[in-house]
Amino acid sequence: MASVGTAAASAEGLTGAGSTLVAPLMANWINGFEIKEGIPVKYSAVGSGTGIAQITARTVDFGASDAPMTPEQAAACNGCVQIPWALSATGIGFNIPGVRKLNLSGKILAGIYFGRITKWNDPKIKKMNPKAKLPNLTITPVFRSDGSGDTYAFTNYLSKISPAWKSEVGYATTVGFKAGVGAKGNSGITATVVKTPGAIGYISASYLIAAGIGAAAIENKAGNFELPNLKNIEEAASQVKSVPPSNELNITNTPSKAKLAYPISTFTYVIVPHNAPLKGPVQQFVNYAITLGQKYGAALDFAPLPKVVLKAAKRSVASL
Repeated sequence: MASVGTAAASAEGLTGAGSTLVAPLMANWINGFEIKEGIPVKYSAVGSGTGIAQITARTVDFGASDAPMTPEQAAACNGCVQIPWALSATGIGFNIPGVRKLNLSGKILAGIYFGRITKWNDPKIKKMNPKAKLPNLTITPVFRSDGSGDTYAFTNYLSKISPAWKSEVGYATTVGFKAGVGAKGNSGITATVVKTPGAIGYISASYLIAAGIGAAAIENKAGNFELPNLKNIEEAASQVKSVPPSNELNITNTPSKAKLAYPISTFTYVIVPHNAPLKGPVQQFVNYAITLGQKYGAALDFAPLPKVVLKAAKRSVASL
């Protein structure tokens, strides 16, 4: 990804930074937008936390985050608006030689990342996967070392499943994991899982597809084990009936009536300030992303924005 400069020095076009989850889709948006409007866009996939920090400092024209801003971040950003512009999921990738299909629950994932479940042939995992030939192999949990919206989605899900996780670790873009090794960005966590037999990591769905590694089916609130595919992501998002003024949306572990919902589905946001120096081009780019740009999503495991979310996003763009 290209490096970014200051908004004031953006005579060559727009600059943005943040989410690595949205980066594969962003590449298509940028290409399509440049062809349509003739306005170049440079984007740095540096993680959601850094994206929020950079738009707060106004060193870019827009930030991108898979986690909504905290009240403190929103106050520091001083007039920024977060707008949902993409919908995907955080998958669970694993590297177990000879095993391609795996069912996991939130309780087991919490146990792994607490460091309490340490072998792939643990009785709890075997009970959930009676047909799998699970080896006596050490589990290496991998987590994001940078501020990450995937970390937010993953730990938000675990906090809903495990009271111990909620009280001892909690959820945020950066948390104090109890076990495992850190890796930077989706590319870093993917590479670590690929090269480490026994590894498991939470990875954006589009990166899982590209890497060709095993994706675990995760237990949802209905008790079904589902993969992070388009149908299941859309099922999770179908539970959104209205959008609050903050545009903050949460679709992890959705109600049991969403029987096919993938439980670590997530919206991702663009963050832009009111009355930005390049307000017009920013509005054009975001409008492109939430309308014409949605057509690029399916091939990358990004589902289209639900109508109620799209309506709210358009309203927010117009308000800038």
